[in-house]
Order: sequence, then C-alpha cells, then structure tokens
Amino acid sequence: MFALGAVLHAQTAFFPLKDIRPGMHGIGKTVFSGNRIDEFQVEVLGVLENIGPKQNLILARLSGGPLAETGVLQGMSGSPVYIDGKLAGAVALAWPFAKEAITGIRPIEEMVRVTEAGRTPPPTQVARNTSRNTPHSDVSLASMFAAKDLTRLLPGRLEPSTRDARDAKLLDIATPVSFGGFTRSTLDSFAPQLRALGLEPTQSLSAGGTSSPHMGDPSAIQPGSMISVQLMTGDLSIGADGTVTYIDGNRIYAFGHRFLAVGSTALPFTRAEVLALLPVMSASFKIDASKETMGAILQDRNTAISGELGRAAAMAPISISVSRGGKRLDNYRMEMVNDRFLSPLLVQMAVFNTIDATERTVGASSFRVTGEIELQGSAAPLKVNNMYAADTGSAMIASLSTAIPLAYVLQSGFEALEVKKVDLDIESFDAKKEFEIDSVSLGRREVRPGGKVELTTTLVGENGAELARSIVYQVPEGMTPGPLYFTVADGMTTNITEFRQIIGAQPKSISQLISIVNNLRANTKAYVRVWRPEPAFQLEGADLPDPPPSVAMILAGSQTAFGSIGQTRNSKIAELEIGAGDSVISGSKTIQVEVKE
Repeated sequence: MFALGAVLHAQTAFFPLKDIRPGMHGIGKTVFSGNRIDEFQVEVLGVLENIGPKQNLILARLSGGPLAETGVLQGMSGSPVYIDGKLAGAVALAWPFAKEAITGIRPIEEMVRVTEAGRTPPPTQVARNTSRNTPHSDVSLASMFAAKDLTRLLPGRLEPSTRDARDAKLLDIATPVSFGGFTRSTLDSFAPQLRALGLEPTQSLSAGGTSSPHMGDPSAIQPGSMISVQLMTGDLSIGADGTVTYIDGNRIYAFGHRFLAVGSTALPFTRAEVLALLPVMSASFKIDASKETMGAILQDRNTAISGELGRAAAMAPISISVSRGGKRLDNYRMEMVNDRFLSPLLVQMAVFNTIDATERTVGASSFRVTGEIELQGSAAPLKVNNMYAADTGSAMIASLSTAIPLAYVLQSGFEALEVKKVDLDIESFDAKKEFEIDSVSLGRREVRPGGKVELTTTLVGENGAELARSIVYQVPEGMTPGPLYFTVADGMTTNITEFRQIIGAQPKSISQLISIVNNLRANTKAYVRVWRPEPAFQLEGADLPDPPPSVAMILAGSQTAFGSIGQTRNSKIAELEIGAGDSVISGSKTIQVEVKE
C-alpha cells in the first residue's frame, strides 16, 4: 500500500507558475471534519510577483464547504491547490479580518526547494563552522544576561513595527498551537512572544495529552491531511497544526510558509483529526486532536516545512518537581524537541507553568531552582542553582533565568551539544527572601603586611530584618604599601566583574563553555573581592594579577593575536564569600584600607 502510494505521489505533475492566468479555476483539498479530506473551489485572481527574494504568490478566491462562513482558516496552511489535475501550490497567506476567503497560494516549485537548503547537516544540529576549535556565534553571555525575551533570538520573529500594521498586510496564515496542561496565565504571559513568531496559542481546544509514540501507517497521510508538529509531549504538550501539500516517496511538504524558520531541525509530527471549526471575526481556526506519530520535520524554511514519513526525532526528557517546606507537592514529566533555539524557550515555559500551576504568582514570593541539564557532547552537566525573589513576577524571573544559561550553551556554535536530559527541583517560599547589602565597615583603616583586617557587612531584608556577617582577611606578607580595596557585591555584579573580558567573547572549547556557566556565582551569597588599582590580565577567564613589566608588555602585545587575553583595570588578590541562608543577596559596596610599611 505504501509503495503504491509513493509511486502515485511521485507521478504528481506540477502546474507551472508561468502558465497561471487570471480566471483559471481549480480545486483545493483540506480536512474540515475528522480525517476526511474535502474539496473546495479555487478561482485564480492573478499572480503577485517578487513579493520576497525569488518568491511569488498566486492570488485566489476560495469557496465551498464552510468557507463562506469561516473565511480562510488557521490550520489550512499547506492545503494543496490543483489546476487541471496538476498541483499548483498550497494555501499559505491571508488577510486578517478579511470578509472574503481570499488567499495567497505558495507555488509548489518554491516549496520543494526547501530540501536543497540543507540535506547534509544532522537533523538536530545546524552546521555553523567547520573548525572544531573556532566556533562562531552572534550570541554572547553578555547579550544573554540582558535578554528579557528568548524569542528575540529566533530568526522567524516579527518586529513590533511589522506586527502593528499586520491587519493591512497579506501575511502567513497564523499557525494554531494547542497547549495541553498549561495554565491560562502561562498562555497570557507568553502569547505576545508566540504571536510575534506567527503562532496563535490556544488552550484546551484539542484532545490534549500525549500523542501515541508508535509510528503510524504512512498511507494515512495524504495531500490535504492535517498534521501536528509536536514541540512537547507528556504532562505538558504543545502541538502546531497545519496541512500536508505534497508527498514524494517518504518525503512530505507542508504549511506553504515557515513554522519558526529554524532551518535544519528534527521535530516529530503526528496525524491530526479535526474536531470542529470555530468561526472568528479576526481569523477562524480548526480545533483538532493529535493522533499517532507519523515522522519528523527536518527543514523549516521560509516557503515550507519538509520532513520524512517514518523518521523518528529524538526527544529530550524533562522532569520538574515542586516542593514547599521540604514536602514535595507535584512532579511533571515531559519530552521536548531538541533544537538550539526552541529548547530554551520550552524549558522556560515549562518552569513558569509548573510554578503557576502549583504556587501563587501574585504578591511577594521566592523560588529556589536547582538541578542539572545533561548534554550530549559534554562530560560535565550544566548546573542550575539559584534563588529568585520579588514582590511580583518572581515566576517569570525564575523561569527566564533558568533558561538563559541553556540558551547560551546551545547557541555558542558547538555542533555536538544537544540536550540529553533536564532534571529540575523548584522549592517555593511564600515570602520575599531577599537581603540588600546596606553597609560595610572595617575594624581598622590601616594594616601592615601580614596583619589581619576584620570586615563586617550589614544586610537588610524585608520588615526591617537585619543580618551582620563578619570575615577576617590576612594581608599577605611582603605586600607593597598603598590602598587595598574590598568590594562586597552580589553574584550578578561579581560575575560581570570576573568575566568582563570573556563575557562578550566566545569560548574556545566545550569544556571551557560549560566551565564558564557552572562557575557563575550564585545569587544567595555576597562575594568579597580584594583588589588593588594595578594593571592585570585575564587569560581565558583566569586572572594574572600585577605581572612584572616585561611579562605585561608581552601580554599586551598578544591581545590582538589572541582574543582570549584581555587587560583589566585592576588586579584581584583574593575572593571570600558571605552567606545568608535561603535568601537572595543584592547590592554592592566598596571600602578601602591603607597598607603601611
């Protein structure tokens, strides 16, 4: 059966774009109910040429079935259109709020070109540099620290200026995305980011739950069939819905536009059945349910998505537990796609949803997130251990801060790195557990080499809570006279200071990359940096304080040739830690002592 179907699909003739004329009539195929493929009528209005780089569109009016009531439906993306029995293209674009079912049809010649964009890279990796030792990436740790929205790193994102005028433009038909197990607050919080990607989030409108992991019969998928691209399955599920346009052997083409424009990837897709149609003034959509897994999407490009029937896509398991007062409240288990752009966003959404589903997110609260993210291609796991506290919005802070290190690692240009397993524990507190560094005092203002300095740091918390922490530092024998500084700062401030040279550069190896992230200071401690205003250098993150003049000249001359060598304005002599238990510490204070002969 499958072999016969493959032969028939291979014999499907294409109707050339150059022969399209206004007034031509054809038929389209899509699913309006269940898994039955129905026909609708197509009237060609003309051809829109050069709407994009080497891209054209067939403008057409659709009719028949429920289209007079619904207009062009979300979920119809990819519905094949035939003229004289030959495949012309796929329903792909529409105008929001349109009173008529007028659509832009993507020519099939442009859709099949997506397989030429990248057959060779492994499906879960994108080749970005052929040299193992010189990775390239436009994403730095500094940019990650500043990130507030991980979707800004996705190539398919629409800028706000584009979105503001979208009602007047012919746009890709929004891809309906069903979220199973997600709270309304999660969808509301992430909806603006998802819509910027051309996705329309819906809740509890599909049958939900986990799709069948068993590979289905390929003959069940035909041009016009509904499919759902699965981003996450398990206790939480995410599926993006569209229509199959063309099947060539075991290769399928669908959507007629990009999904997320992530390029080479590996996203499992299932067969889907339509439960109902929901007419909406802005854009009607299909309500569908995912069924058995059918294969994997391997290419996600501007004009189409393409994949293979019967191809399995590896998924990364996620386990997230929530506890309060030492008692476990709940545990969530999912699997997510392994993609350098999508995986961090999915982790962020899963963490946020887990907190929102079990804990309060309005008012003062705190969350400690600990665990590990195991990576293929790395012997050492990515460590997660931080505390987050706020008067409001702490769930978003915790979820974003958990996902940022993973995004940095996956997008640093190392092809071998993939997520193997995510294991996180979230501990919640119904209070804002945070202390601010209020003051720093010294037991003495002058000290001799070999002498001791007692440093007292006062921390101020909620409702007037106050903590005093003292440490003793012994000045090294032989230290030259002059000022000696003590800077007491939170983890983030210390991270920026310590990694000021490499924070905007790219690591040279996977081990260095993981080491940088795992060595970032936690925010539950204050760090006392003992330093002097003397020149120093950093070599791949390691301090070389106050080198002899001859060595300093060599290092300074090597900065151009070796980007990993950087000169700093002061020299760190020592670092000490101050703890405050299960509380976030914020702020920074500096004090000076004079070293005498």
